[in-house]
Amino acid sequence: QVQLVESGGGLVQAGGSLRLSCAASGRTFSSYTMGWFRQAPGKEREFVAAISWRPSSSTNYADSVKGRFTISRDNAKNTVYLQMTSLKPEDTAVYYCAADLFGTIAAMRTGVGLEVWGQGTLVTVSS
Repeated sequence: QVQLVESGGGLVQAGGSLRLSCAASGRTFSSYTMGWFRQAPGKEREFVAAISWRPSSSTNYADSVKGRFTISRDNAKNTVYLQMTSLKPEDTAVYYCAADLFGTIAAMRTGVGLEVWGQGTLVTVSS
């Protein structure tokens, strides 16, 4: 089972960009569907983006970030990225990555039953 460590969070002005990284341990990273979630203060955790395991590496996004965020993965580096552009104050949250072995995009979107999570990284977007 992989372990996940997120990085790249910070403070950015509205309209700015950040790239989050999620580094995974283990040898089977390419077999995991990966996802990004976020949780804002006082709100429930919500799905942000997902990328499926090889070979398709298809992607899926929440409507709120579509066109602004891009998820990608580098299986050689055991890392998944979330490139965030045109950031808005409402994007402020703790961002978590999650992993699901041979999982589907549909399952990742629900966030239900996922056992592998990172510790989170805080993104703050100032207005």
